[in-house]
Amino acid sequence: MDGLSQQRVRQIVAVALSRTVLLTRAAVCLTAAVVSMLVQPDGVWSALLIVVLLLSTAAGVAALPRWPTLVRSPVPLLTADAVLVLIVLGLSKGGMTYFVFAAGAAALCGAALGFAAIPLWAAQTAQGLVVCAVLLNTEEVPASLAGFLLAAPPAGVLAGIGTVLARRVLIRQMSQTVDLITDAQRSAAAAERARLARELHDSVAKTLRAMSLAAVALPGSLRRQPALAEQLADVISQGATAASQEARQLIEGMRLDAPEEDFATTLQRVCALWSAETGISATATVAPVEPPVAVRYELTRIAGEALVNVNRHAAATRVGVVVTERGRGLVMTVRDNGRGFDAPLGGDLTALQQLQHRGHAGIVGMMERARTIGGTLTVESEPGSGTLIRVRVPVL
Repeated sequence: MDGLSQQRVRQIVAVALSRTVLLTRAAVCLTAAVVSMLVQPDGVWSALLIVVLLLSTAAGVAALPRWPTLVRSPVPLLTADAVLVLIVLGLSKGGMTYFVFAAGAAALCGAALGFAAIPLWAAQTAQGLVVCAVLLNTEEVPASLAGFLLAAPPAGVLAGIGTVLARRVLIRQMSQTVDLITDAQRSAAAAERARLARELHDSVAKTLRAMSLAAVALPGSLRRQPALAEQLADVISQGATAASQEARQLIEGMRLDAPEEDFATTLQRVCALWSAETGISATATVAPVEPPVAVRYELTRIAGEALVNVNRHAAATRVGVVVTERGRGLVMTVRDNGRGFDAPLGGDLTALQQLQHRGHAGIVGMMERARTIGGTLTVESEPGSGTLIRVRVPVL
């Protein structure tokens, strides 16, 4: 993680921890103030103390997210809190509420400054001990309560140290989480670049290579073999048209899968768009699964190419796309009620060559896509019986 990100993580943790301290301190202090108001006759001061606690806590909790720089340059925040400590001291007359509030102030210093708050902790402890001394000299305090009074100021330091340790743990955990997310984003970007490179290599790049060879041979053929030159020019023209179509298909294919959508919505959208374009009924029934990005992309492309084949060759009136879970994998089927064809059995090289020779290059491309994600694709079809394409993909 770079320095800027680390600084941002520290700021986020400090804001979150400071808000937690403010809310926790307010809850404990309000409890103490309410108890004091119920058991003591001077309820007006306790009521005023409750108002001060509510307003100050609400102001702090609201201000920290809006101005997170308060924890990066915390002098105004800690100065205001120190003033509040004195106000609470005066309103509570050195009671339980003051010592709890002072401990919360020490924790707030720890959240904002870390161990740099040691001088402030020392000052707060000294102030607390002075209050203890005054109370012990002016009131008759039982020995048990006297021990509590003397232990309360150092307890604030312990609260501050605990907050600093919690701050360090949270920063470490959040930094690790950010690193994991960053690594995942980089891996996804690398996988996307590799996939795009493969798509370009398998389509546009091959066509451009053929055009390049024809263009190299064209100048030498213009004078000696005009007929050959005309053929080469035609090859280049057809290649340019094919490259344009392949690029458009590649872009459209990449747009088919929208990672922000769930997989079922994506396939239903693909079928709806194709049905609106062709007038052929198409439905998608998808189990509630979310395959990895690479798997869902290839499955979406296979479904899209299968629909294109149906429109070109099948003369079908109905197509159904179904995705189900099967063990640790997924099975996607695309079934149409079209004219069908005599499909070769198996998915070996011989079967692929037979499909290629019969003009079913689209099915061969779908088989290759299935193999890139560790899956298999089989074709079941007979003349007059429609066609069933089944893709099996392992998903761990």
